[in-house]
Amino acid sequence: MQHRTIALLLGIGALCGSFPLSAEQRPMGFFVTSVGMGDGANLGGLAGADAHCQKLASAAGAGEREWRAYLSTEEKDKRGIFARERIGNGPWYNARSMLIGANLTDLHLYNNKITLETALDENGNRIKGRYDKPNEHDILTGTQDDGTAYFPDDTDHTCNNWTSNGEGSAQVGHHDRHGGGNASWTSAHPTRGCGKDDLPKTGGNGYFYCFAAD
Repeated sequence: MQHRTIALLLGIGALCGSFPLSAEQRPMGFFVTSVGMGDGANLGGLAGADAHCQKLASAAGAGEREWRAYLSTEEKDKRGIFARERIGNGPWYNARSMLIGANLTDLHLYNNKITLETALDENGNRIKGRYDKPNEHDILTGTQDDGTAYFPDDTDHTCNNWTSNGEGSAQVGHHDRHGGGNASWTSAHPTRGCGKDDLPKTGGNGYFYCFAAD
């Protein structure tokens, strides 16, 4: 009887121990950049932003994946590149193995998983939100709510396709889903400019989302 009890306890222990192991096997596929690029919304275009994602992911031990910045662009007389079409098909997990989105539809249409507690940086740390000092919940996206590029108009939504650190504006989302009556993680409001000193005026610090596209 004693041997059976020991065997049963060992079996339960092994089973319980398997859950953390399973969680650890989920590769990180999403994070908010822990630092901006230091030049306002001038990210060096999409290529520069992607390289920043790759650099941060590599430093966090996830450099074997193909990382893309969640950013849209604008073009004259037609729509630019869609942020949602740059990031693969999912699923995406954060640095602590929490599911962020199962697929593109889940990520955009049904999303309730990106919050202050889950929109972590590449090291699994929380990004400051509306009730923190300073507030850094403005995340650069340049997109509409569904992750698509804006239709051609007279407004700059992408800080000249992520090359301006002065004039212009960029659309941002709120990673904490709070502020200004808009809970969108993709498209909450425009910035007051593109410079390093402009982004904090509405609660930002030049951060953007990174997704693994492979």
